[in-house]
Amino acid sequence: MSNWQERTSLLLGEEKVKKLNGSHVLIVGLGGVGAYAAEQIVRAGIGEVTIVDGDTVSESNRNRQMAALVSTLNQDKAKIMEERLLDINPDLKITTINEYIKDEQMEELLNHPYDYVIDAIDTLSPKIFLLYHCLQKGLKVASSMGAGGKVDPSQVQIADISKSYNDKLARILRKKLHRMDVYEGIQVVFSPEVVDDSAVILTEGEQNKKTTVGTISYMPAIFGNFLSSIVIRDLMNAE
Repeated sequence: MSNWQERTSLLLGEEKVKKLNGSHVLIVGLGGVGAYAAEQIVRAGIGEVTIVDGDTVSESNRNRQMAALVSTLNQDKAKIMEERLLDINPDLKITTINEYIKDEQMEELLNHPYDYVIDAIDTLSPKIFLLYHCLQKGLKVASSMGAGGKVDPSQVQIADISKSYNDKLARILRKKLHRMDVYEGIQVVFSPEVVDDSAVILTEGEQNKKTTVGTISYMPAIFGNFLSSIVIRDLMNAE
C-alpha cells in the first residue's frame, strides 16, 4: 500500500483499505453532487472508477461545482475530473465516458460487474433507467435526490427510496419506478427541507428541465459526500 493512504489505513485497517483498493465504482453525473462523490471515492482509495458526463462547464456552475472555474469555462467536465482524480492517485484505473448516456445506452453501460454505482444524474428519464437497470442487473446503487433549494445541512438523510419523504424528485421517481414494479432497494440521499417557491423559476426547453432551482455552494457537496460514504462503508464491510 502506498504511503498516501497511511491515514486511511490507520482509521480503517489495512484489510478494509485493500477491499477499497480492489473495488470498481461507476459515477454517472459529474456536476455539483457527482464530482464531490467521485473525489471522495478516489481519496478513500477505491482503485478503479468509471466516470460519465457529457456536459461542459458554464458560468452558472461556478457557485457549486468542483470542475467549474474561470479557467475551465466551456471545457468538458469529464476530462477535468479525470485529470483531477489522476492527480490524487496516479495509479487509479479510470475509464472516462465524455457523453450523455441515453436511455437505450444504459443497459450497455451497466454490462460490467461494478462493485457500486453512484447516480448523480439531474435529468429524470436517464436517472430512472439507470436505477431500474441497476436493480435488474443486481448492482448496488446509491442515488442523489434534489439538493437544489435546500440550505440546512442538518436535514440531509440517507434512507431507502421507499422511506424518502417531502422531496419532489424522490416522489416523482417513486411513482415512475412503481410502474416498473420497483418499490425499494435503492439507497438515496435526500433532504425533507421545504423549498421556498421564490427559489424556483420556469425555464422551459432546457434539456427537458422545466424549472431551475436556486442552489448554495455547500449543499450539492454534502449530498456528494453522503453518497460516497454509503459506497465506502458498504464496500469496506462487504464479505
